[in-house]
Amino acid sequence: MHRGKRQLLRGSDHLMDTHDSVREYYGSVLKSSDDLKTNACCVAESPPNWLRPMLGNIHDHVSSRFYGCGFPIAEAVDGATVLDLGCGTGRDVYLFSQLVGAHGFVHGVDMTPEQLKVAQDTVGWHMDRFGYSKPNVAFHHGYIEELKSIPSASVDLVISNCVLNLSPRKDLVLAEVFRVLKPGGEFLFSDVFADRRLAAWMAKDAELLGECLGGALYKGDFFSLARRAGFVDPRVLTSSVLEIRNAEVQRKIGAANFDSETYRLFKLEGLDDRCEDYGQIACYRREIPHLGPVFKLDDHHLFELDRPERVCGNTAAMLEQTRFGAHFEVVGDKRVHYGVFDCGATMAAQQYGTAPAASATTSACC
Repeated sequence: MHRGKRQLLRGSDHLMDTHDSVREYYGSVLKSSDDLKTNACCVAESPPNWLRPMLGNIHDHVSSRFYGCGFPIAEAVDGATVLDLGCGTGRDVYLFSQLVGAHGFVHGVDMTPEQLKVAQDTVGWHMDRFGYSKPNVAFHHGYIEELKSIPSASVDLVISNCVLNLSPRKDLVLAEVFRVLKPGGEFLFSDVFADRRLAAWMAKDAELLGECLGGALYKGDFFSLARRAGFVDPRVLTSSVLEIRNAEVQRKIGAANFDSETYRLFKLEGLDDRCEDYGQIACYRREIPHLGPVFKLDDHHLFELDRPERVCGNTAAMLEQTRFGAHFEVVGDKRVHYGVFDCGATMAAQQYGTAPAASATTSACC
């Protein structure tokens, strides 16, 4: 990170106050996920069947203090280098430890010593469980706004699970993620989003902040921040409405509505600001392990094995210039432009069902 960003990080009283509040809530107030007052930091959907044995390999002390809101589980990551932002006790780190295999590596960064101690104390237990001769994980005490321990362009995939909302400087987080990713790398994360800009006091309320509501971003602001950081075309994977289970919390938030959403953002050069037509066709040729014959890029792009699909230039790049390139064949290039691309659901998505496409105000792909 540039020197100016480091000085900004260290000199911001609000940033430090927020860090202290989050550290206290997750280090002392919450003893397990049962202490949460809403389902904002709880996963609503069930894990895919192929993931269940891997989740069963994780120590109970780690799983019982997990506060995620989704399953940012990436495909085709064998041998990859992964970074988990706000890793807590390490559940997703140990999950990805199995996904990347003994030749991959997973870093976890967190600012809460109590949670990191649980993660670090169980490294040996997990490596024995996974059958690895040496650890393929490392835990770092630090801030997600300043990833000092992670070199630039060194990571294939960055994940986070209900953590971005806890930072008061989400712009710095996105800039750091972009910095550490390799070209073609991906930021895959689940988080809480609001349907409006929240009152400033909510981000200072320890309870609302700790419950992942007070710092939730308005979706429109998130897309603006992502694009300024270099992530031109954010893609929605999943979305579900959050349930507020506490009357006092409901009173505080008023009429605001919240969703738990999973996004994927790619570090790719040359993406268009909107979907453009270059006459390209993508075909899912080589099956990705665990997925079977259907691959889901986002909430309206499903690809069936050996079934050609018309795609915009951005989607073609996401399939060809990333780790998915080994599994896809893209026919055509960007030498000839045919105008705007109507980026609706693919034929596979229409046939097998998927969420509606994102609106024009939130995604370049629409």
